[in-house]
Amino acid sequence: MKISVCITVLNEEGSVGELLDSLLAQTTKPDEIVIVDGGSTDKTVEIIRHFQKKDNRVKLLVEKGSTANGRNMATELAKYPIIASTDAGCVAKRDWLEKLTEPFKFENVGLVAGFYEMQAKNHMQEAMNVFHGITPQMYDPTTFLPSARSVAFRKSVWERVGGYSEKFEKAGEDTDFFYKIVKQGVKIVRVKEARVVWSESGTFTLSDSMKKFYQYAKGDAKSGIWWHPAKQLASHNIKISLIFLRYAFGLILILLSITNPLILLVLLVLLILYIFWSFRKVYLQTNNLKVGAWGIAIQFMSDFAVMSGFLSGLIRKKLTVEEKNSLCE
Repeated sequence: MKISVCITVLNEEGSVGELLDSLLAQTTKPDEIVIVDGGSTDKTVEIIRHFQKKDNRVKLLVEKGSTANGRNMATELAKYPIIASTDAGCVAKRDWLEKLTEPFKFENVGLVAGFYEMQAKNHMQEAMNVFHGITPQMYDPTTFLPSARSVAFRKSVWERVGGYSEKFEKAGEDTDFFYKIVKQGVKIVRVKEARVVWSESGTFTLSDSMKKFYQYAKGDAKSGIWWHPAKQLASHNIKISLIFLRYAFGLILILLSITNPLILLVLLVLLILYIFWSFRKVYLQTNNLKVGAWGIAIQFMSDFAVMSGFLSGLIRKKLTVEEKNSLCE
């Protein structure tokens, strides 16, 4: 079984070397590692070229563009039928590729979803991890959706669904890609033991975290995915809509309290319940009171980052449609 590992990078001088070291040390060796650099201005390309001198399996294309464009180009350039993918900022466990690709011995398997471990250096990052990814406690082997951090698929599947949609600028292309795969009924196998360590999560600041929430929500709005065949009513867009509803309901209560001050008491009770829910959600995953307390602050900040990102995505989507219509006229 021949395997191509495909990666996109942009200004990853601090992490790309460790990722490549981990890929070249796999128990199952990749037959090639195809990297598309989206136009790095740091030493990322220089580091990759250093690895090319040591191992001719490392291939590099420098092409300015979006993440979706880079993923498509890397997959198109790949020589082999099995495409394994991870992201810069991750480090692959030694047996990652072996466990990730083992299910492809069955011809009906089209995609294998691996898993990832998140790092944290402090209580704030531990709390952020609950919002940014799936913790081991949250993992459901029947519904876990693939992540670009740890996934492999047949190149024929990528061709069948039309690759990654390049309408996405910074985020959302992987969600859309995997949605198309699930919708088409491609056989998916989930292998929790096929892990990478998402080391980038251990460097997040609050600002980094909010920017990611904003970009993820913007991508979700552009995707237009409301009903998900795997998540059903738990799709990202429906969850975001519920956030809007919470705050809209709160605003209505504030307005009603102008004529009936007792309504403020109802609002206070609901606010306390929301604070407790935010704390409990994080505490149950970490069993740490301090981390749970951070969950309260992150919940409120992420709510507003998500809502603003979603609105931005909807506006951008509408403008794109109008631009296309004007070109057709």
